[in-house]
Amino acid sequence: MKKFAAEFKTFITRGNVMDLAVGVIIGGAFQSIISSLVNDLIMPVISLFTGGMDFTGLFLQLGNSTILYDSVEAARSAGVAVFAYGSFLTTLLNFLIMALVIFCMVKFFNKLTEKLSPKKEASAPAAKVCPYCRSKVDIQATRCPHCTSQLS
Repeated sequence: MKKFAAEFKTFITRGNVMDLAVGVIIGGAFQSIISSLVNDLIMPVISLFTGGMDFTGLFLQLGNSTILYDSVEAARSAGVAVFAYGSFLTTLLNFLIMALVIFCMVKFFNKLTEKLSPKKEASAPAAKVCPYCRSKVDIQATRCPHCTSQLS
């Protein structure tokens, strides 16, 4: 039991577990920001282009029911099988918009990080190629160790 407790303590105190926990918590908060952005800012603009149509109400009744229902909820409460493709389309559209927003944000932050990070100077090459035998030679070598040619 002591060994198990020690292994668990090692597992919990490792940095990557704590990083994962922080990432999950921040991801939850970030998800609410993205949801608000999509639902409160982007979807109203899209509804202007679709004429305010709500896709979640689109469905097909399945089976031999002679009664036509006005809404998915009414059909489901009556026990009729429905093919609720409108709900799926809405969920798919929300996913695509969220994916696009996250992509744009990540791209923006990557560019911002690239601009703010200090520029790394190009390091000198560590090797050169012998012009005679085409072997890789240390940059400071004056003779090729493979063919013994004099290098400039």
